Amino acid sequence: MEELPITLHGARVLVIGYGRLGRVLADRLAGLKARVSVAARRYADLAWAENCGYGVEHTGQLEGWLCGYDLVVNTVPVRVLREAELADLKPGCLVIDLASKPGGVDFDAAARLGVKAFWALSLPGKVAPVTAGKSIKTTIYNILTELGV
Repeated sequence: MEELPITLHGARVLVIGYGRLGRVLADRLAGLKARVSVAARRYADLAWAENCGYGVEHTGQLEGWLCGYDLVVNTVPVRVLREAELADLKPGCLVIDLASKPGGVDFDAAARLGVKAFWALSLPGKVAPVTAGKSIKTTIYNILTELGV
C-alpha cells in the first residue's frame, strides 16, 4: 500500500472476482473501512456480494465504470483488464493482480498508459511460506479425506 497516495480507509476499491480469494479480500478491505465494490461474471456472486453490502459490477461491463476507483485488485486468472478498461482508470489508481498465470491484467497496455500495475504472483509463498505450506497441507488432507483415501 506504499504505492497509494491515500490510506485504504475511505478508499474506493474494486475487487475483481468473487471466488475464495475475492470473498476474503473484500471482507478484509471492508474491515479496514475501504468502500468496496465487487466485479464478477456470475449473477449469483453479484447477488451475494450485494447482500454483504458491497457495490457490484459485472466483469463483462467494466469498460466505462472504472474511473471512480482508487485501487483495483484482480483475482481472476483470465484477461479482464485490457487496454480499454485500463484507459478508464483515474490517474493514480493502483492495479494489483493477485491471479495465477496467465493473470488478468494487460501489463504492456498498463505500461503504455502509465498505469501503476503490479503482479503479486505466488504472494503467500513469498511472504509467509510456512503459513502457506500449512494451508496447502491442510487442503490436500481435506481433499484426500473427501476422496476416501
